[in-house]
Amino acid sequence: MTLAQQPTQPIEAYLADLRTQLAPLPLAEREEILREISAHIRDSVETGAPVHTVLAGLGTPAQLAAEYRDGELIRAASRSLSPIKLLRATLRLATKGVTGIVVFFAAIFGYAFGVGLFLTGILKAIFPAYTGVWVANGHLVNAGTQGFIPQSPTHEILGGWYMPLAFFIGASLTLLTTLAIRAFLRLSQRVQRSL
Repeated sequence: MTLAQQPTQPIEAYLADLRTQLAPLPLAEREEILREISAHIRDSVETGAPVHTVLAGLGTPAQLAAEYRDGELIRAASRSLSPIKLLRATLRLATKGVTGIVVFFAAIFGYAFGVGLFLTGILKAIFPAYTGVWVANGHLVNAGTQGFIPQSPTHEILGGWYMPLAFFIGASLTLLTTLAIRAFLRLSQRVQRSL
């Protein structure tokens, strides 16, 4: 049965619902997706597949639109340097599998540790006696283990070098986390396209 011989009302209703579900996407992208899906439906029906089978194979308009919105979020994040966008994209991937969960928590750890180190560099400038790395009895200690105020026989081992090292390592870790997430998102896009 060709397209002319099958009812077109379910196709029109499906595409109208899909257009509504795709509303958050830019107009040009939304129209491109609708042309692509419409052509797929038309081609499938022309080969003899029943309309309801073709539409069921695509999933509901809400499911199909969610896949496209996720793809757009991941594509935009993979080109961004914004930690917020990158974390949103990895959170979305975390809902889809174990690898996404691992990457999301690695991103949280990388950003938290990097920003935390950077902030301790700032705190060293404000509270130099309370921020740093000390040695007591041959062991590294922090201010928290010494009642927040380093007491003798402790001595600070980095001194004035703590600030630049904290800034450098914190900023480097934040940048490396960003680049690693972007690389993972690009890889996940390539894998998705190959499926």
